[in-house]
Amino acid sequence: MTISDDLRGIFYIALKDMKAYYLKPPAISWGILLPIALSLAFYLRSPEGFQDMVPGLVAMTVLFSTTAMEAVVITFELRIGALERLLLAPISLAAVLMGKVLGGVLFGLMISFVVAVVCIIGLGLFQWSLLWLLAVLLLSALTFSGLGAFISVSVREVFEAQTLANFLRFPMIFLCGVFVPLSSLPPLLRGIAYLLPLTYAVEGIQNAVVPFSLTAILVDILVLIAFALLFLSLALVILRRRLA
Repeated sequence: MTISDDLRGIFYIALKDMKAYYLKPPAISWGILLPIALSLAFYLRSPEGFQDMVPGLVAMTVLFSTTAMEAVVITFELRIGALERLLLAPISLAAVLMGKVLGGVLFGLMISFVVAVVCIIGLGLFQWSLLWLLAVLLLSALTFSGLGAFISVSVREVFEAQTLANFLRFPMIFLCGVFVPLSSLPPLLRGIAYLLPLTYAVEGIQNAVVPFSLTAILVDILVLIAFALLFLSLALVILRRRLA
């Protein structure tokens, strides 16, 4: 087993998941339609303030699209034993997990980038730095895909994964600056918001607007990296125990 075996395994696992699970009903309903429906509801309520919600809309799209993918892919394949069969190949367990996570990252990055481009063109938001925006989206997708992996390996059934994911996702979208600015929250709720990864995804996208503070956006990026490492490490530990 070599590094090249692991890298090749990660690529082909992600490719297989993309072909098998992308654009299927769970991914479409939770990953695409729900964020659009929620955003449309707020737009109809206050069209003049919709531009301020765009960073939250993009971050929410990353959150739902990545976690929706992982909740289906990992939980389903653990239940039917397909994930264990991947270990028959010369590939490490960490590489198998990263292959699963990579599929969620690509799906979330693709959907969120399309939403961001539509908002930029449709609303004339050309002041975003695409380089920093793409960096924040990539790290956000990795963070939330890691969160989805952690949720998925912690339960036995797909519906349990979706339920647990919703338990975490819905409080985040109302606490982390998606619809309500953090400055409008009471101090206690604001403190909780800064313990949640979606806050830094939203702020990172907001901070990618030119001219931007390099220090502020680097803080958001570093915190997202820390959350990604935490979720991936926890998912790997739990998965190793389940397969032992």
